[in-house]
Amino acid sequence: MAERINSYRDLRVYKAAIAATMEIFEMTKKFPSEEKYSMTDQIRRASRSVCANLAEAWRKRRYKAAFIAKLSDSETEACETQVWLEISFLCGYISKEHFEKLNKGYENIIGQIVTMIDGADKWVIK
Repeated sequence: MAERINSYRDLRVYKAAIAATMEIFEMTKKFPSEEKYSMTDQIRRASRSVCANLAEAWRKRRYKAAFIAKLSDSETEACETQVWLEISFLCGYISKEHFEKLNKGYENIIGQIVTMIDGADKWVIK
């Protein structure tokens, strides 16, 4: 039996995105202070935006195009987060293992978002 989804917070993709966001928040506390207004803010903003856009997409389910647009925004922010993670690794702020773990998590998040976009008709409120 499928689990009932009553809120965006019930979505597996949202749960994965919020967990990754919090991991990034904790991870960036260790970044150099000179990165506070550049890399730290950017990666935190991008990862948080994945979650925010998922929540907004949920509320836009009455309008298929708006729903898909918000999911697309979330997908884009997830990809931006991957870029910041890669730069963090290349700068030596995170280990290769940590980068690979988080990057793989975002690949999974992106995959779930794409699946929702492809199956938008199943999500849209009629």
